[in-house]
Amino acid sequence: MDTLKILVVDDEARMRKLVRDFLVKQNYEVIEAGDGAEALDQFFSVRDIALVILDVMMPKMDGWEVCREIRKESKVPIIMLTARGDERDELLGFELGVDEYISKPFSPRILVARVEALLRRSGAVGGDDILKAGKIEINKAAHQVKIDGKLVELSFKEFELLTYFVENQGIALSREKILNSVWNYDYYGDARTIDTHVKKLRAKMGDAGSCIKTIWGMGYKFDSAEEENR
Repeated sequence: MDTLKILVVDDEARMRKLVRDFLVKQNYEVIEAGDGAEALDQFFSVRDIALVILDVMMPKMDGWEVCREIRKESKVPIIMLTARGDERDELLGFELGVDEYISKPFSPRILVARVEALLRRSGAVGGDDILKAGKIEINKAAHQVKIDGKLVELSFKEFELLTYFVENQGIALSREKILNSVWNYDYYGDARTIDTHVKKLRAKMGDAGSCIKTIWGMGYKFDSAEEENR
């Protein structure tokens, strides 16, 4: 499989280097741009870019305008970076077709986790439909889960929930985000239904259920590192 190319756009050289170093460690090829105009030049000249990490505030052309121009020609996944915390900016980003929205400062590891999740969702990686996390193996095509090599019987929603957790490993997920992603946006039930499903899922997973961490007052995070070290 060819190395996937990621375009990193930020007018701060130190920020680009930080993001580049973490992505290169995961075997991605990183293309850099220091302003919006250069970003478009790079994007339309390279063409096979798999994902764009795009800062909002930049000289010559800001991230919003870059996003608009890219969306005229491509559905490539876009992660928007911003120092702002205004909800209106986040809503504008989603209206323009931004896939993820991360506020600075951020953890580079979390950024990489979101990059990988987006690439899986877009079909750029994970074509074999097998996900692995510690002792857990998920076969998406067969709709089966094995833990320590043993088949675990899960309901349809439990399977979808576990798959979503594994695909977003290391990312803090609110109950609302989980509900919207697993139950879809047209579900009008109580977000607390997530707690019920997580409780049942943990019970069926045995010791591996400890990978699903509770974030009090927010939601959950999946982390298989602790389980792998047992």
